Amino acid sequence: MSDAYTLYSMQLSGNCYKIRLALHELGRPFRIVDVEKGSGVTASPEFLALNPNAQVPLLILPDGRPLAESGAMLIHLAEGTELIPSDSYERALCFQWMFFEQYSHEPVIAVARNWLHLTPGGRQTMAHRLEEWQQKGHRVLGVMEGRLAASPFFAGPRFSIADIALYAYTHAAEDADYDLSAYPAIGNWLDRVADRPRHVGIEWRP
Repeated sequence: MSDAYTLYSMQLSGNCYKIRLALHELGRPFRIVDVEKGSGVTASPEFLALNPNAQVPLLILPDGRPLAESGAMLIHLAEGTELIPSDSYERALCFQWMFFEQYSHEPVIAVARNWLHLTPGGRQTMAHRLEEWQQKGHRVLGVMEGRLAASPFFAGPRFSIADIALYAYTHAAEDADYDLSAYPAIGNWLDRVADRPRHVGIEWRP
């Protein structure tokens, strides 16, 4: 049995980046299995045996058990660490913002980034969605701005997995045509996250 995690990951995926960032933040040893978009790896019988939902990221624990869904991975990795608040209310806030990221933030900002930045011809294909993405995305960013104007991090005074979850796609929001200059509290928060001693960028590899 290895003491290292194995992460099936697409390098430019924000969801995969969340897990790389958390593993590095926690100092956990891990190896990467690169999965190229469109390669068919996630549709293979071997992969489907590990994750029937056929998606990355996929985390293999040191004991060999598989775990899918980035939010579940973050919670599992951070359990018992300072990345999940010990105070019950702040812990609930942490999960609240993680749910917000999945249900309000990612369906707009991450999806727009995928089409506009990562998919060849995506801007033309999805031209009819651009205005909707801008309206909904800026509403989401406004909600975040309000929170970060009142608190240094999403769950309170300390950095948590909620910040990791929201940082992954927010720091790359300009790839999806979102101008962050109108959100100074978000800008300051992005700087605080990037300044953490164990921070790594989306291009970093172990």
